[in-house]
Amino acid sequence: MAGICCGVVGESEPAAPVDSVTRTSLKRRLDLLPSIKIVAPPLETRRKRQKRETPSLVSTSPDLESNSISSSATEEAESSFFSDAPKIGTTSVCGRRRDMEDAVSHHPSLLHKNSEDLHFYGVFDGHGCSHVAEKCRERLHEIVKHEVEAMASDYEWKETMAKSFQKMDREVSQRDASRSAKISCRCELQSPQCDAVGSTAVVSVVTPEKIVVSNCGDSRAVLCRNGLAIALSSDHKPDRPDELNRIQEAGGRVIYWDGARVLGVLAMSRAIGDNYLKPYVIPDPEVTVTDRTEDDECLILASDGLWDVVTNETACGVARMCLKGADVAEGGGDSDAAHNACSDAALLLTKLALARQSSDNVSVVVVDLRKRRNN
Repeated sequence: MAGICCGVVGESEPAAPVDSVTRTSLKRRLDLLPSIKIVAPPLETRRKRQKRETPSLVSTSPDLESNSISSSATEEAESSFFSDAPKIGTTSVCGRRRDMEDAVSHHPSLLHKNSEDLHFYGVFDGHGCSHVAEKCRERLHEIVKHEVEAMASDYEWKETMAKSFQKMDREVSQRDASRSAKISCRCELQSPQCDAVGSTAVVSVVTPEKIVVSNCGDSRAVLCRNGLAIALSSDHKPDRPDELNRIQEAGGRVIYWDGARVLGVLAMSRAIGDNYLKPYVIPDPEVTVTDRTEDDECLILASDGLWDVVTNETACGVARMCLKGADVAEGGGDSDAAHNACSDAALLLTKLALARQSSDNVSVVVVDLRKRRNN
């Protein structure tokens, strides 16, 4: 292949003299070339174009100041169509990770049962790749809806949510024919079976009288009630005494390698997916059913990117500050400021996690549970 050979002049070698005629002719040829200018579109044009685009919830910059954190306004618009749907706000950012593996799901008025609307919210923290978390976002609410429709009474929540998570695990464990036809994510370049991929799942079904939380993994749900932080889920860590015993009884081991890990690999003891670690890592959720009261203020669902650096009490304090600030600003009326309070809370919690050097993806969902506001 023809090319240009460039000689390298060492320190001991004299540089070749440059012919003045050659330099002059080269300058003349350059002057004849058309000048090229790169002009950025006017600021107003860029703004209009950004407004037309779908707002992104994912940021890849690890820097707090340059991190383009978008608190979704679509949830507010979507929930406004339902008169009794709680106001919500979500934020999801890549943070300091190379890839975004979190996913967030929100479906106000997912189901109307027994003259009541049921609302679905979920946070999924993937590991190994993002496709299991994405699959949970696409399908888990539909599976839960089908199971709840078949539920005979409110006393069957634990069994119903357990069935839903197990069905979700079977779906992600089965090889999808469409995925085998072409490579759709980076994990398939490494392992066509994608057995080393999974996701946590913390899901809440909110009814007018109940808060149902199902958790599998180390994401977390926290209820803020009259200023107190109440954990509605317990993290599934391999060194949790009951989880450690379960893993050892199944023939597995917990090895401390940068923290407690199942077989020295996975830093959680329950997850959806992760076929290569079964039966030590299981998809069975722990389910809690909590009665709603007049003192309930908000529900926070988040991945461990938040909880690794922010306590339950601090998170509830930030959310309460946003909700009460909106009430004071608008005199307690049902206004746009109150609608955006949950989005502001999710945004502030995400910024706080990044400011405290969270090294993981950060996803937050804040749900307004104040009955007087929602009514």
